[in-house]
Amino acid sequence: MHPLSKRLSRYFLPVLKETPAGAEIVSHQLMLRAGLIRQTAAGIYAWLPLGLRVLDRIAAIVRCEQDRAGAIEMLMPTIQPADLWRESGRYDAYGPEMLRIADRHGRDMLYGPTNEEMVTAIFRDCVKSYRDMPRTLYHIQWKFRDEVRPRFGVMRGREFLMKDAYSFDMDMDGARASYDAMFTAYLRTFAALGLRAVPVKAPSGPIGGDLSHEFHILASTGESEIFYDSALDTVDIADPEAPAQLRRLYAMEAEEHAKIAACPVPPERLARRRGIEVGHIFFFGTKYTAAMGMQVQGRDGAMVTPLCGSYGIGVSRLAGAIIEASHDEAGIIWPEQVAPFDVGLVNLRPDEAAVMAACEALEAKLAVAGRSVLHDDTPARPGEKFATMDLVGLPWVVTVGPKGLAAGTVELKRRATGEKAELSLEAAIARIAG
Repeated sequence: MHPLSKRLSRYFLPVLKETPAGAEIVSHQLMLRAGLIRQTAAGIYAWLPLGLRVLDRIAAIVRCEQDRAGAIEMLMPTIQPADLWRESGRYDAYGPEMLRIADRHGRDMLYGPTNEEMVTAIFRDCVKSYRDMPRTLYHIQWKFRDEVRPRFGVMRGREFLMKDAYSFDMDMDGARASYDAMFTAYLRTFAALGLRAVPVKAPSGPIGGDLSHEFHILASTGESEIFYDSALDTVDIADPEAPAQLRRLYAMEAEEHAKIAACPVPPERLARRRGIEVGHIFFFGTKYTAAMGMQVQGRDGAMVTPLCGSYGIGVSRLAGAIIEASHDEAGIIWPEQVAPFDVGLVNLRPDEAAVMAACEALEAKLAVAGRSVLHDDTPARPGEKFATMDLVGLPWVVTVGPKGLAAGTVELKRRATGEKAELSLEAAIARIAG
């Protein structure tokens, strides 16, 4: 068996036939039924093997676009000393969402809900001159916010995986350049994930700041009602130029807004949809650097308090949001970019040597093409196997059985469209690889 392939008979995929009680929204229902997650406590979930593969693929795309934008990856701890938050003044102000704890020595600690204080302290202790600026640092790390009523699975859980980045600049021109670079990186990120995301002017919330945008995935089950330029709907997100086109459209809106001081979108182009927030970027200036006493020496020798921005993407939330935007009555429909496996291989007779040999040959050839395979070699009935493949939502499903082999064909199904075709083994591989 090739490393890119997994045999279902040896895998851990606890699918459920019935919708679990208490799962209110589609993504929560399907993530539980498809064996992606299991709840361990209120708002806290274990990510099972299939779900972890999705999470890793989402994180890899987010990481790629952050690196491309010039951000530098690091990793900060989940547990933070309370004294950092006392420096910024947020320890008592943040509210009961912060999980406060004490270590064995009685020192006040907390499970980080965000990282502005910690990254500012690290940067303050390491950077003393304009020569080391500008910089944008990021990490992908678990967070905890003690929601009063966690619900909707990973969409509003207490523990969640976030990408958060923080920019440090010497002046406003540099800060705007950093903000704009992240704005563009977010458009690229969501396009690379196969998603249509709409940037929306937004309040900065309790973290602070005055320049702020949320990014929403359009979905009928979205928690927020948003208004946007319908021209965004005409952009083909599969086009490599899609992020640039979206950026130009948004720049045009901003220019109109500056001229008329009102809604920048002409009434005839104003669209109203529901959206799921999956990202938020905001500029907050010296809010933390000033409070925590950070200064660096400028070119003229004078001391300068750096300007900062913060940029978040809900990595674990994206897994649920993608399902909300892409599913049908049978189950999940994963975009190819984030699917846990590229191909589901349904072996109708794993007890027949010829059928198993054909499946193994298919696995090997798909591996050469760089495609991962989940091979259902269990003794389950065909109907159960097909239902499982529809539920987990892999982009392609290949069915191999004795009758097809006798005719020299396999059945290839495209999950997104339901289209089926009887093809030779080589033709099916070529279709998937192409």
